[in-house]
Amino acid sequence: MRAEPTGPGPNGSDPNGSDPNRSGSKGAGPSRRPPQVTRDTARPEGGGRAAPGRAPAPARQWPLLAVLGATGLGLLIVAFDAFRVGALIIGLALIGGAVLRWTLPSVGMLAVRSRFTDLFLYGGLGLAIVLLALMAQPHAWLKIPFLEDVLHFTVQ
Repeated sequence: MRAEPTGPGPNGSDPNGSDPNRSGSKGAGPSRRPPQVTRDTARPEGGGRAAPGRAPAPARQWPLLAVLGATGLGLLIVAFDAFRVGALIIGLALIGGAVLRWTLPSVGMLAVRSRFTDLFLYGGLGLAIVLLALMAQPHAWLKIPFLEDVLHFTVQ
């Protein structure tokens, strides 16, 4: 003889067919509403370890540490009054993060959102920082006439 389960089932519904989250007739089926309590979140695509589990923690997160290390180096160079070079290193670190996110199947904590979103944000912000560093005054290394015209038009 098999015993009938008592109490709520694994998804919070009553095994007899009623759902505590649903109002209406008994036995109408499970609710299509999301559960009131979230038990887990999905890991971002590629968010697994970048090294085997037996490796020490820093080795498992080497892509993130590489990007953070290069960004820290850029900030240190900016602090020593070499703004343009430091900003270039920061921008290139973000572009490098986008390349790592694109090429590696698993990048650890460097994967924050979906692969497309991470690529778009890391690459876009890195490119913007590099372009701004190259165009910074005085003595810009990169001159884009269209942007100079826009600047003169807005200032005058």
